[in-house]
Amino acid sequence: MIAENLKKVRENIIRACKRSGRDPGEVMLLAVSKKKQGPDIMEAYKTGQRVFAENYVQELTEKMDELPGDIKWHMIGHLQRNKVKYVAGKVEMIHSVDSLRLAEEISAFSLKKGFVTEILAEVNVAAEENKFGFSPDEVEEFAVKASTLSGLRLTGLMTSAPVVTDPEENREIFKKLHNLCVDINKKSIDNVIMKNLSMGMTGDYVVAVEEGATHVRVGTAIFGTRS
Repeated sequence: MIAENLKKVRENIIRACKRSGRDPGEVMLLAVSKKKQGPDIMEAYKTGQRVFAENYVQELTEKMDELPGDIKWHMIGHLQRNKVKYVAGKVEMIHSVDSLRLAEEISAFSLKKGFVTEILAEVNVAAEENKFGFSPDEVEEFAVKASTLSGLRLTGLMTSAPVVTDPEENREIFKKLHNLCVDINKKSIDNVIMKNLSMGMTGDYVVAVEEGATHVRVGTAIFGTRS
């Protein structure tokens, strides 16, 4: 079932790219394995899926220890500063940087360990009270400050759009994030290259791809509902 689901998701991404004149190679599918165990993840792995994403630090670190070493992990959940040491240097990218203090902690730890961590700035485009992230008006200021932190590199933006029944309702959210990314890139801020847009989940990833997503975070459509 998981293999079949992955095939459908990949085909949907390819079709969305064709409709919007994009190269499917520009879109990375992150299989969100939150609350899923090793056998389910390995079923996806056997289809060639190598990029997975987790929301919780403890779950992420446990799976890293147990599963094949060639899996590329992404951190997409809210990250507390005291948990940075468990994630930085071990994941490909931290998508959910939502404050300057968190960015400073990531940079300091990364410098101490001798590497540079790639991050995205989380933006609460829809201004939902129950979600983390910068407001769209705050992101440019954050980008300027993040550019001075030599232990990290800001390479784009991330958002979690509202849960909706009709994915078309989120198209404007994705357009706003894309435009924000383009606008910040035009500022030519040193050490900041806004090339990544992490947006779109099970309910709306097709629309997100049509609006420029480079990373889509899909869980339920691959693994089924979580207990």
